[in-house]
Amino acid sequence: MVAHARDMAEREPLPGLRVLVVEARYYEGIADELLAGATAAVAAAGAETVVVTVDGALEIPAAIAIALDAAERAGRPFGAAVALGCVIRGETGHYDIVAGESARALMDLSVARRLPLGNGILTVETEAQAWARARVAEMNKGGGAAEAALGVVRVARRMDGFHGQIR
Repeated sequence: MVAHARDMAEREPLPGLRVLVVEARYYEGIADELLAGATAAVAAAGAETVVVTVDGALEIPAAIAIALDAAERAGRPFGAAVALGCVIRGETGHYDIVAGESARALMDLSVARRLPLGNGILTVETEAQAWARARVAEMNKGGGAAEAALGVVRVARRMDGFHGQIR
């Protein structure tokens, strides 16, 4: 019975939910594939996707914060966010800074704002690894990031339903 209830909650539609997707376009083809996976996952949940584009992974957390504030001021808040991008190791330490600082900023933003946020920023050694992870027909990490955010939305909605019954 518990497994069945969990399975049903995992597929619960989320109509009316607005999901912010911020994508870094540094690697255009990989970005297209990540975005295809993420938007398909959001659509499958019956939610709305709003896409914002930035140049690179380091710009994603600030763009999410700015978009969240703008949406709240407009009275149309986002219920979740998804970060999409790709960082491929190069010959310098820049990779470590971009990968680590973008992930740290996303985690800080998610926890501080109680924001369901899926991190779909690929951090890989090679372009071939990036493609394998980005392709919808392979690992579909864009879709996985969206599913992660949607899963936290579902958890939050279940918690709201407890109305003080949590011990």
